[in-house]
Amino acid sequence: MQGEIIAIGNELTSGRIANSTSSFAALHLFAAGYEIQSMHTIGDSPVLIGEALKRAISRVDFVIVTGGLGATDDDLTTEAAARALHRPTIPNLELLTQIRNHLDSIAAPPMNPLEKLAWLPQGAEALTLESRMSGYLLIHDHKPVFFLPGVPSQMKTLLVEQVIPRLAAWSQGQALITCQRLYKIFGMEEAAINRLVSSLKLSPDIMIGYYPVFPEVHLSLILRASSEKNPLPLFAAACQAIEQALDLVIYGYDQDSLAAATGRLLQAARLQVATAESCTGGLIGQLLTQIAGSSNYFLGGVTAYANSMKTAILGVSEEMLAQHGAVSEKVAEAMAEGVRRISKANITIAVTGIAGPEGGTVDKPVGTVFISLSTKEKRETHHFSFIGNRQQIQEITAKTALDLIRRYLLQLKAE
Repeated sequence: MQGEIIAIGNELTSGRIANSTSSFAALHLFAAGYEIQSMHTIGDSPVLIGEALKRAISRVDFVIVTGGLGATDDDLTTEAAARALHRPTIPNLELLTQIRNHLDSIAAPPMNPLEKLAWLPQGAEALTLESRMSGYLLIHDHKPVFFLPGVPSQMKTLLVEQVIPRLAAWSQGQALITCQRLYKIFGMEEAAINRLVSSLKLSPDIMIGYYPVFPEVHLSLILRASSEKNPLPLFAAACQAIEQALDLVIYGYDQDSLAAATGRLLQAARLQVATAESCTGGLIGQLLTQIAGSSNYFLGGVTAYANSMKTAILGVSEEMLAQHGAVSEKVAEAMAEGVRRISKANITIAVTGIAGPEGGTVDKPVGTVFISLSTKEKRETHHFSFIGNRQQIQEITAKTALDLIRRYLLQLKAE
């Protein structure tokens, strides 16, 4: 079944409020097996609302309308729908009783504007009798049209608890089976990923999408089929091919994060990590501690931004700083060794670099970063030349540090 989503409200068209309801509806309807043909955002104009509604009903199997169902004068959706579809509003007596009982319980004055919520287009059915949550279903031209509140929390509740179950009953097996996986990738550019995946010659039924989310790339793999076909074997084969081709650059799936993936490996290996940060200003530690349970593997870190902190806390010598500069391989190594000495962590990671926009030189331009990983058994230091603004350089540096820890742990696991 194919559907259309219409979001209504001047607060959306003016940009005052982001339209989160449409994306939520599209995501959950797609996962339930329905195709969304288009999404529209319209201001509080009865004429435009009516035109959009009639056009949608004429070309899709179902319609989702959000917003404009409240009790104030600028809530015009029900009025616009009634006029456009030639269905005069009449009171839903059961809903009106619920509203009046609620008003009596709070000693509200008579003829309260809240009673407006009980007046629905002729033939409409209330989705819930909760007096503070408007929403109704109208069957027009043998097609279901769901009217939902614009308040995100209320809309999401009604969509999940009322709309999707009613659509499932209405469609009677017409919904598609959806197999979907989102690969989280770090360390390979989008174009290179595209070339590699294209060379796999996957089935044309497999839908591939590439989504750059700096500094990562997310790859979406989707297969949809009717209930008569079993898409699982084809989907599993496509997943296996992609995972073998991309290998280590895939760090996780779906809602995963690089910090969470790294944390799981640390937890499984029963190892602890500490950080020494200069140009990232504590960002590596922040990313790690966003994950619940990170106290099991993250001991803490030293943010040694000034050279005086590098010498006093981490033990970097003034001679080394004078000879090589704060942004250098030698200093990165000394920082990693210093924090390992004072923390007793199994693994330490240190970063020093030039985030910009000032401070670069011909020899060390903005984006020059050194990252050093230190353990009792080994030490490795990497030189990077990142591109971007200050925040981007800091973010890609912090995530590269996490990725180096992740790759080290995977190598350790394989040995």
